[in-house]
Amino acid sequence: MSQTISSTKRSGGMLSNENRRKITWMLFLLPALVIYLTFMAGPLFDSLRLSLYQGEGYTPTKFVGFQNYIDLFTNPLWRGKFFGAVRHTFIFFGIHMVAQNSLGLLFANLLSSDFKGRNFFRTIIFTPATLSVLVTGFLWTLILNPNWGAVNKILVAMDLREWALPWLGRENLALPVISLTSVWQWVGMPTVMFLAGLMGISDELLEAARIDGASEWDIFWKIKFPLLKPIIGIVAILTFVDNFNAFDVIYAMAGARGEPSYSTDLLATLFYRTGIAGEHPVGIPNMGMGAAIATVTFLILMAGVLLWLYLSRQQAAEEA
Repeated sequence: MSQTISSTKRSGGMLSNENRRKITWMLFLLPALVIYLTFMAGPLFDSLRLSLYQGEGYTPTKFVGFQNYIDLFTNPLWRGKFFGAVRHTFIFFGIHMVAQNSLGLLFANLLSSDFKGRNFFRTIIFTPATLSVLVTGFLWTLILNPNWGAVNKILVAMDLREWALPWLGRENLALPVISLTSVWQWVGMPTVMFLAGLMGISDELLEAARIDGASEWDIFWKIKFPLLKPIIGIVAILTFVDNFNAFDVIYAMAGARGEPSYSTDLLATLFYRTGIAGEHPVGIPNMGMGAAIATVTFLILMAGVLLWLYLSRQQAAEEA
């Protein structure tokens, strides 16, 4: 009988410890949950609510349902700028996806080799990512100045005067140039992630492939690249999310209106002009329409992330 009572007490004590452990986890999670609900989920749902209203200023009061979305897609005053911003944002993302991530993979593969000075080059490649985007944008605006900028001065000195162009003044050049400036600054981020993945690959596996006669090209495509696919997927989705929220580099190099002639206008700058600063010449914020633009941006991001999750799970299921 006494043994039964003692075992019951021990089991009750174990249950109590388990409950205490759960309460401890909840207490640790509570601050993060409060911060998330206050600064992430709360503003998101409030933005969805505001997108159903119209009115001047930051507190629209006239409920209009989905009229803001209808105007955004059909009204000539909004449709052209909105679809132009969507197209430019996809171009901005595409340039980063191809140029930035391809260069990051190339640099990571080179820097994973054992050679003298590799730590120096790792530092050089990552250093631009530590700079302020506004400072970087301002400096490159000076460098690309058509009259006295360093780029055109060098081209003229090399007898390539016909290539000395107003890089930020032409509609067909401004967005690619700004995108490549952003690539230059952020290429260190995918480089670091790819490098971490490459350093996790067993040296014995690579050495066995070399002994079997595999070239470095074969080793990269048949061993390294397949093992990097999970990291490549993560880098791709991070690039997608970051570029669809891009604002600062455009603001620093082309202004809030996406000059010249809205050719560099992204969804973020369109939202800023509409919902916060107010579109010229009226200059009165339209928070309802701005919230509608932000909501559509969120839906595009959510669709992209869900598509990536679906494809990654399909690939994992096929490999299993």
